[in-house]
Amino acid sequence: KCSSFAAGRATKRVLASGSPAMTAPASEKDMPSLRTISSAEIEEQDFEPVDPQTRAQALEILDEVKGQGEEGLLKIARKFGELKDGSTAYLLGKEELKAAFDALPEEQKGVLTRTAQRIRAFALAQRDSIKSIEVDIDGGRAGQTVEPVKRAGCYAPGGRYPLPSSVLMTACTARAAGVSEVIVASPNPSDVTKAAAYVAQADCLLAIGGAQAIGAMAYGVGVKACDIIVGPGNKWVTAAKSIVNGVCGIDMLAGPSEVLVVADSSADPEVIAADLLAQAEHDVEARPILVTAEESVIQSVNAALVRQLADLPTRDVAIPAVRKGFAVLTKDVDEAVAVTNRLAPEHLEVQTKDAVELSKRLTAYGGLFVGKLAAEVLGDYGAGPNHVLPTSCTAKYTGGLSVHTFQRKNTWMRIDDQEKAQQQISDSVILARLEGLEGHARAAEKRLLASK
Repeated sequence: KCSSFAAGRATKRVLASGSPAMTAPASEKDMPSLRTISSAEIEEQDFEPVDPQTRAQALEILDEVKGQGEEGLLKIARKFGELKDGSTAYLLGKEELKAAFDALPEEQKGVLTRTAQRIRAFALAQRDSIKSIEVDIDGGRAGQTVEPVKRAGCYAPGGRYPLPSSVLMTACTARAAGVSEVIVASPNPSDVTKAAAYVAQADCLLAIGGAQAIGAMAYGVGVKACDIIVGPGNKWVTAAKSIVNGVCGIDMLAGPSEVLVVADSSADPEVIAADLLAQAEHDVEARPILVTAEESVIQSVNAALVRQLADLPTRDVAIPAVRKGFAVLTKDVDEAVAVTNRLAPEHLEVQTKDAVELSKRLTAYGGLFVGKLAAEVLGDYGAGPNHVLPTSCTAKYTGGLSVHTFQRKNTWMRIDDQEKAQQQISDSVILARLEGLEGHARAAEKRLLASK
């Protein structure tokens, strides 16, 4: 079971090349606020990342791509407006990506370059945390090798906003892991998305999205087949990833995006409200959540949230998300910790007077942001850690995208001294017969000195 995040899918909201069109402020009295509930009122639901109808639609698309190859891929891409009728220009090479980067203003070039450097630096540190090893075993040696996959597909959603930061987060991390070929896929890519693919050292950009892009990368249609496909997307992308998993690897199946803020009276309600709304503008299914043991915190945050929401250019998206969000009033800090660990949010902010110490008690989250200055949006835009994170309570058992997603940890062993290995060989014979596997036992006996 998991808590209240089973319905809907979210597209990752990331850096746009321009600001949204300004709209006139709305009336504050028409703005929603977070409803207040107790911990006992948090709904328990099974997380189903893919609904049956969406899966059936994605499977139909995948079958067409797999069965008809490039012809099927182009047909679907034209149907969804990703290519003009008659056009076959769906794959952009390094030169085209470089041209897009060169055409950007210097400020945007600098942003992309610096962000990539921060992502890459953190990813390289992660890579160094797990290494190939070799140890002694009875009569021989055993070890682990850490090797990158050969080819990775990195999906970046199109839709409401261009998504250069998702390109950087996925492709830079793949390169840092040592992946030799990186393919980016994004429908109707903006110039800044193309430029991000260049900065991330992608080999090419597949200018197609949805389930059809996942099929192309999984089955090798238009591009070489990928060993793993990563990155956030809409519900058809998620459904397609669930279907091709096994044909290739995937990172995760994403549900609605979410942020949870643990706060007390020392926090600034204006900052908390801004952080909640930053998440709410992701998608109408996003979940902004506040957890506190102080009712006055909920009141002051809601007052700030209503004021800010009325003036937010993206409020048409944020308003439904706020209505789906909630504030949990707990009896004390211990209950706040328990509720937070139970919800296992994608993004977890701690804004309390003892934020560092309290954070040590929090055990389930995609990304943790400690203290007032550590805004979740800094994580979105490349402070270092990856922004592709587990949602819908899945952070209880998995973490976010990292270099390790692109690595294979393989083990090996060898026996150099048969005499020193006799005890483990004998044990294997006995265990095999305990399990009723006589063939296993006899194979092990062939290594016993007494069997010669």
